[in-house]
Amino acid sequence: MTIKACVFDAYGTLFDVAAAAREAASEPGREALAGCWQALAETWRQKQLAYSWLRAINQAHTDFWQVTGDALDYAMAEQKLTNPELRERLMALYFELSAYPEVPEMLAALKNAGYSTAILSNGSPDMLMGAVTSADIGALLDEVISVEDVGVFKPDRRVYDLVGTALDVAPNEVLFVSSNGWDAASAAGYGFQTAWVNRAGLPMDRLPWQPVHELTDLTTIPDLAGQL
Repeated sequence: MTIKACVFDAYGTLFDVAAAAREAASEPGREALAGCWQALAETWRQKQLAYSWLRAINQAHTDFWQVTGDALDYAMAEQKLTNPELRERLMALYFELSAYPEVPEMLAALKNAGYSTAILSNGSPDMLMGAVTSADIGALLDEVISVEDVGVFKPDRRVYDLVGTALDVAPNEVLFVSSNGWDAASAAGYGFQTAWVNRAGLPMDRLPWQPVHELTDLTTIPDLAGQL
């Protein structure tokens, strides 16, 4: 088997989803957020994912920016944060999330080795380009693929179909990388070679499929691709 393309989930995989809350909490005058930013970031992410799944199941699609804002509203209400300016600031920071430190070097190594590289994400195109531009990794990606092309969120199989269309590869020629265990598992069920980036040391999801490889960060992805 020969891998031709390495495809990455965006949020939590290439981009640090806690960065917006962490950065806002460090700003002057944010004492209320500073005391709860970790809890807010965790709930924000949990609700963001849950709302995407519920919308997919109920055929009530909207773009990921709306889902992200709805999730933030819930997280802020849970922490009793009511400042509209804080909400605006958190959303602005989410638009330009920081990439994990190893991302640029890892993507450059893949490109130098001749692999196609892409993002496959629930994010809307403008959100994804905001993060890609902020992280300065656009030159290291061949494609930035959004679920908006099919109007449904992961793990619908139509989302994974987008990879073959965009990159002209068969499923078994793709190494798909995600920090979400359910995403990596679903991609394995689709037929991709998969790697789960388990930064938090979580247990494996109990699903009909499992990711083939489990890593603690993205550093060894070029080596893994060369072994498959």
